[in-house]
Amino acid sequence: MNSTWNPGKSAFIIVDVQNDFCHKEGSLATQGMDVSMVDTMMPSLKKLIIELKELHVPIIFIQTIHEDCTDSATWTKRLKDKSQANVCRKDTWGAEFYQIEPDSMDIVVVKHRYSAFIHTRLDSVLRTMKIETLLMAGVSTNVCVESTARDGFMLDYDIIFLADCTAAFSKEEHEMALRNIDHFFGRVADSEDVINSAKQYKEFSSQL
Repeated sequence: MNSTWNPGKSAFIIVDVQNDFCHKEGSLATQGMDVSMVDTMMPSLKKLIIELKELHVPIIFIQTIHEDCTDSATWTKRLKDKSQANVCRKDTWGAEFYQIEPDSMDIVVVKHRYSAFIHTRLDSVLRTMKIETLLMAGVSTNVCVESTARDGFMLDYDIIFLADCTAAFSKEEHEMALRNIDHFFGRVADSEDVINSAKQYKEFSSQL
């Protein structure tokens, strides 16, 4: 990373790390989508959660929940395959988190669209905590994580997009999204770069 970031004004946003999106027996995998990239990112994601908790960075879990009362006609039309309508339905195993769980200090924001800013409390939570920088992780890189990052940028948050803590259903989609974010909506970085940069900021601040 070319510059440091302030952990005291940052939040870690983890998008849609849920069984239907990530598990080999989840809805998308059973429909033939390749979820192998998820398990590749999980060690980096788990390590980063631990590191950021030590820096007292708020962890915000974004959880997709679909139900009849939020499935508008327009939203439902996005489905080219009607079987995808069974993804992350309310009160199902598929909607539960995959391999990671929020603890009592973490925040959970439920969303019903691709972006975690649409019709949710996310912006209100971030403004209340005086957050300026969003560290973005989760699934999928080019859909829900990118949509949330784009909207965050439009709302004047600085975006740091974690290349090794995001996953898509193909390498091409993943890399395309990283290029797009880095060119127009924020900075792309690896988790190790983020931690090293945070430690530099902490060391610099202690000398002031």
